Amino acid sequence: MFVQQFFVKGLAHSSYLLGATTTCAIVDPRRDVEVYLEAAEDLGMKITHILETHLHADFISGHLDLAEKTGATIYAPEAGACGFGHVALSEGDAFEIEDLAVRFVETPGHTPEHGAYIVTDAARGPDPVGVFCGDTLFVGDVGRPDLFPGIAEELAANLYHSLHGKLLALPDFCEAYPAHGAGSLCGRAMGAKRTTTIGYERRYNAALQIGDESEFIASLTTNMPAAPDHFGRCSAINGAGPALVRDLPALQALEPAAFDAQAKATDAIVLDLRSYEAFGGQHIPGAWHIDFGGNFATFAGWVLPPDRDLLLVAESPTQAAEANVWLHRVGLDRARGYLKGALFAWAKAGLPLGHVAQLSSQELHAMMASEERLTLLDVRSPREFEALNIRGATNIPAPDLRARHAELDPTRPTVIVCSTGHRSSLAASLLKQHGFEHVYNAAGGMTAYSTAYLERECPVCITPHGPRFVGRAPA
Repeated sequence: MFVQQFFVKGLAHSSYLLGATTTCAIVDPRRDVEVYLEAAEDLGMKITHILETHLHADFISGHLDLAEKTGATIYAPEAGACGFGHVALSEGDAFEIEDLAVRFVETPGHTPEHGAYIVTDAARGPDPVGVFCGDTLFVGDVGRPDLFPGIAEELAANLYHSLHGKLLALPDFCEAYPAHGAGSLCGRAMGAKRTTTIGYERRYNAALQIGDESEFIASLTTNMPAAPDHFGRCSAINGAGPALVRDLPALQALEPAAFDAQAKATDAIVLDLRSYEAFGGQHIPGAWHIDFGGNFATFAGWVLPPDRDLLLVAESPTQAAEANVWLHRVGLDRARGYLKGALFAWAKAGLPLGHVAQLSSQELHAMMASEERLTLLDVRSPREFEALNIRGATNIPAPDLRARHAELDPTRPTVIVCSTGHRSSLAASLLKQHGFEHVYNAAGGMTAYSTAYLERECPVCITPHGPRFVGRAPA
C-alpha cells in the first residue's frame, strides 16, 4: 500500500493517491487533475479508481475530468444520488485494488450522504491500515454539521454516531487521511498536522472527548464560523457533474479600451487581484479587490456572484492564468479576459482611476486621536474581533458588507482594519462601490497595530490554527 497526499493551500484541501503495485485510486480529487496524472506516471501506475467521500461543499471536484482522461471508474455514496456515471456505494460495499481491500462505510454528519473508505492491505495482514475519512474526522477536529439549514442538529447526531460507532471502532494504529487541514472552513479548529491515527484522535481530539451526545450536538451547532457563499452551491454542482475544464472559456488578453468596453457592455465584474498596496495606489473604479496573496479562492467563492462574467486585473498574464485555476476550483467559471499591460497600460490610456489611502499604524493612531467623526471598521470574524480589538471599532466581517454597508455612514471617513490588510482591502472595494469616498486601509492590520501600540498580540492572528475548539482558549 502506498499513499501520496496532495495539499491545496488556501482551500486547505487534501486529496490522495492510494496505490497498489501497478494500479491506484485517487481520493477526493481537485478540479485541476494534471497533478494526479503526473504522479501516477512517475510511479508507473495506472489510475483505475476515483473515490469520492461526499459531495464537497467548499470546492469543485475533478472526478469527471479525471475519469475522461484515464477511463477510471468513479465511486461515490449512493445517498448522494449523483447525476453522472458511477458505482453507487452503500454500507458495507467492498472492492479490491490488487491486494488492497477497500470497504465503504456510511458516515453521515458533515453532509447527509458522507462515507469513508477503510483500507486493508491483504499482503501484510487482516487489520484495517488506513481510512480515508473525508470531512468526518480531522486532525484535532470533526466536520461541521451546520451547512444544511434546518437539519443541523440531526446531522450533528448522525456525526456523533458515525464517529463513535464506526471510525472509533477501528484500531488505534489505523491511519486517518482527512480531506482538509488547518485553514479550512469545513471545521472549526483543525490542527496543522495533515494526517493522524485513530488512536491519537481518540486521545487528543477535543470534540471526541465530549461523550454526551446532547452536549456534542450543542457544541457543533452553536457559535460556528460563517460559511462562504460557495458552500451553498458546490455540493449541487459536484452531484450533478461539473463542466469539464477543457470546455471552459480561455482567458483573452484585452487592451484597455476593449477591456473597458467589454466590462460596460456585459455588466462584467472587474476583479483586481494585485496586492492591496498596488490596488490602493491605483485601480479601476468599481473594481472588486481580492488580493491574490491572501486567501484568494475562499473569498472569491464567498463574495463574487457566480452568474456574472469576470474580467481580471493582474500583475502579469501568468498571475491571471493562475487565478483562473483558483476560480475554477470554487466554481467561478466565467472569467473571460484580463487587462493587457495591467494598470500601467490603463493609466496611459487616460482612463479613470480610483485610490485607497494606505495608513501605517502610526497614521491610524494619530487619526483616531484627531478625527472625531472617524468610523473604525474591523472586518475580521467575530472570534478574531473578540480576541483582540481596538476600542471603539465596529465589527462587520468583510463579506457581510455586501449587504451591511447600509449600517455605516458613507459621509464619514472610514478606516478599515483586518489582521494583515488583505480582507480590509476587499472591504474597501465593496464600500467604494456603494458611494463611500473617504476610505482608508490599515496596512498590516491588527498584526501591525498590536505590535506598534497594543503590546500584546492577537492570539487568533498569530496562531490561527491553535486549539480553540468550542471557544476554549489556548492553555
